[in-house]
Amino acid sequence: MSTDKHLFNEENVLAQLESAEYKLGFYVLKFYTERGLPVNKVTDTISEFSLYPSGGTLRDGNSNIILYSSRFDTYRGFQPPHLRRKQQ
Repeated sequence: MSTDKHLFNEENVLAQLESAEYKLGFYVLKFYTERGLPVNKVTDTISEFSLYPSGGTLRDGNSNIILYSSRFDTYRGFQPPHLRRKQQ
């Protein structure tokens, strides 16, 4: 059984981070959207979002904050993949 990583939930944020490129301070993630917001259901539209781990914010294509989560905030102890790779 395959999991659709474009469904918006915390597990899929973490899953996409493992293969997403880190550049200019953020990761580009893709999720199904409805009215421009990420949703946890299959829709006809997939949009790109930027996750900024130094602050734990997910932003849309216009840089509007869609979500803040301390789970993804490096100041709250989150270790994103690019920092884990540096430690190895």
